[in-house]
Amino acid sequence: MNRNKKNINLIEMEGIVTQCLSNGMFKIQLENGFQVIAHLSGKIRRNFIKILLGDKVIVELSPYDLARGRIIYRIGKSKN
Repeated sequence: MNRNKKNINLIEMEGIVTQCLSNGMFKIQLENGFQVIAHLSGKIRRNFIKILLGDKVIVELSPYDLARGRIIYRIGKSKN
């Protein structure tokens, strides 16, 4: 599901926003149960897409630091 060669080592996972922190940071509960801190990608900031508590998002994780990530897509409210 990687989009280009530059991001070949990144891991994409779905998760749910559990907490909104300051400066565009969020706590995300991933599908596998892990919790990560993620920031907004530049395209989401530029297009003023709002991420709310309970939204389902796609997060990119680096294999070097699996506790931090970048939100790259907002799917919407989760159905739980």
